[in-house]
Amino acid sequence: MEKLRVVSFKWGTMFYVWLLLMFVLSGVCTLFAGGTTRVEAEGVLVHTFARAAHDYQVPEPLLKGLCYMEGRLSNHGGTASMDHGYGCMHLLMNGRSATLEQAAHDLGVAPALLRSSMAWNIRGGAAILRDAERRIVRRPAAVLTLGDWYPVVAAYSAAPRLAVEHMYADALFALLRTGFRASAEDGEVISLAPQVIHITSTALPARGTVVTAATAQAARPRHIGASAKTIMRAEWRVQTTHREQRSALPAGCVDDHHTDYPLAVDCILKPHLFDCNSVADAIPCTYEDAKRPDGDLPIEFLVIHDIEGSAQAALAWFHDPSSAGSTHYVVDSDGTIYQVVHESDIAYHAGNYWYNQRSIGIEHVGYDATGYEWYNATLYLASASLSAYLLNKYHIPLDHDHILSHGTIPASSLATNPNHVDPGPYWLWDDYFSLIHHMGVPYSPLSNNSTIIMLHPLTALIPLGGGGRETAGNYNYFPLYNGPSTQSGLVPSADAGIGNPLDESGNIEPDVSYVATNAVQDPAGSGKMLYEIWYGIEDHLKDSPPNKLAAARQVWLAADPNSVTLGHGIAIALQHPAHIYARPDMRALYVLGDAPVGAIFDAPFAISSNNSIWYLINYNHRQAWLPIDAAL
Repeated sequence: MEKLRVVSFKWGTMFYVWLLLMFVLSGVCTLFAGGTTRVEAEGVLVHTFARAAHDYQVPEPLLKGLCYMEGRLSNHGGTASMDHGYGCMHLLMNGRSATLEQAAHDLGVAPALLRSSMAWNIRGGAAILRDAERRIVRRPAAVLTLGDWYPVVAAYSAAPRLAVEHMYADALFALLRTGFRASAEDGEVISLAPQVIHITSTALPARGTVVTAATAQAARPRHIGASAKTIMRAEWRVQTTHREQRSALPAGCVDDHHTDYPLAVDCILKPHLFDCNSVADAIPCTYEDAKRPDGDLPIEFLVIHDIEGSAQAALAWFHDPSSAGSTHYVVDSDGTIYQVVHESDIAYHAGNYWYNQRSIGIEHVGYDATGYEWYNATLYLASASLSAYLLNKYHIPLDHDHILSHGTIPASSLATNPNHVDPGPYWLWDDYFSLIHHMGVPYSPLSNNSTIIMLHPLTALIPLGGGGRETAGNYNYFPLYNGPSTQSGLVPSADAGIGNPLDESGNIEPDVSYVATNAVQDPAGSGKMLYEIWYGIEDHLKDSPPNKLAAARQVWLAADPNSVTLGHGIAIALQHPAHIYARPDMRALYVLGDAPVGAIFDAPFAISSNNSIWYLINYNHRQAWLPIDAAL
């Protein structure tokens, strides 16, 4: 596959901003030593934890720790995690576990209340812990130490493997030993002082055995608890005070230097269980053995994902053959990097097989809708180090045309449209690229075409909160308008009237190039400039039957002129009406939309595929493919 042209943009000052931010704590959690388990100001959530602990005879530190570890003290608006867990206690409703229903039954309320109310969600988690404690420990709760709850927490994970149950419990108890101070979603500050924990030999099973002969396995006929697929990875080093010295690595992962990236922890999937080229046809599988970049499958892209949960969530999910998904790397909020699939192999992560074949997937802790609560300085730095290594190794250019959002990859076909939207509108792209650049990766040259623009807003450059933290103000998707005024109305979107901040059908994100055919000052007085661009709009979704086929038309992008710079690529003007494809393949299955004569798109580069030249274009929020014949 031959690359024809790539260009880029530089931001020299970002590195110095990040050097300053590296000296302050990042994220919502501030670790501290000393004191007792208290909160700084009495608030609603404080009383919720205390009341739930009292009513269900569960240690309050367990409830606080789980709510922070699973949900960052947020209910996530009632939305489910990737494992269909709800709320900060991650009450499950999936094929493996039904703790949401079980908790609702215990509390005598509807499951919907536990999804929508954080207070009820916490009480539901307390009820599940109490149920598990009665089956597993079988001693009065009043006489139990915090360490005695270890097997209960392991069972609470509802993990598919015992090793992952241990990993979950290790993560929580490491957090409890460290303590935290964090802001809940309503701004209330919750504190947990470091806990002194002694885990007895009876509470601490050996790796690879059941919790006791008749406890954990017998205690899970209904699959107790929130899934290990939303565990907060605890690479906080466990400082034990008893003889139970243990590895801080997740069970099933080893630091054996057998990874492709030298700093990664080895969690690589076993081929005989997960490789689609090794298992029988009827057996589920999650990746393909390959020999990339040899042959006709070059590694040309990195794909940035979020997990919709924690690192433990991803590790448990990817170690389940029935998940049908995989990735190459997982990056935790503490900077730990886990490798799941060899770089030479094809992971199933992008939602488009053509991109799977040519990319490396990197998952990150967090939720796209609330990324500002998850993406911290340590995560960005670790991920940038990994990306710099991969870009240098595979000679991949440093730009957003090659380091992709999952949300800029087209669906594989109309039937699977839309593709995912992660990492969402809070990923700091300019910030991220600057870090990679200052790790030794050069930017590509700028476009020579002054009509090719891209956005570099402040919201994609630095965290707007204190202490290196992002805020909701770091939202960096940009809406499009029907005419040359911010009063002309927004273009139709897939969820018109709903106002979903994650919808990608009527906006763009930073560092993606478009051809501006016109520019005017906003007559509505916003101080913004409006730039006319061609954009594929799905405006037949309300037809009968609905039609997802997109049609390109001219729309207007409103932006602060100070955030607009030259972009990447060349301007391609259509000489003929053209179909737009999900991959460089002219079969009808891959048609995603069309464009009329005169439409102009930015083409970051072109490739030779299937005996033709194809332009990669930025068709709407996502990439797409245009055969060269349309421009001749």
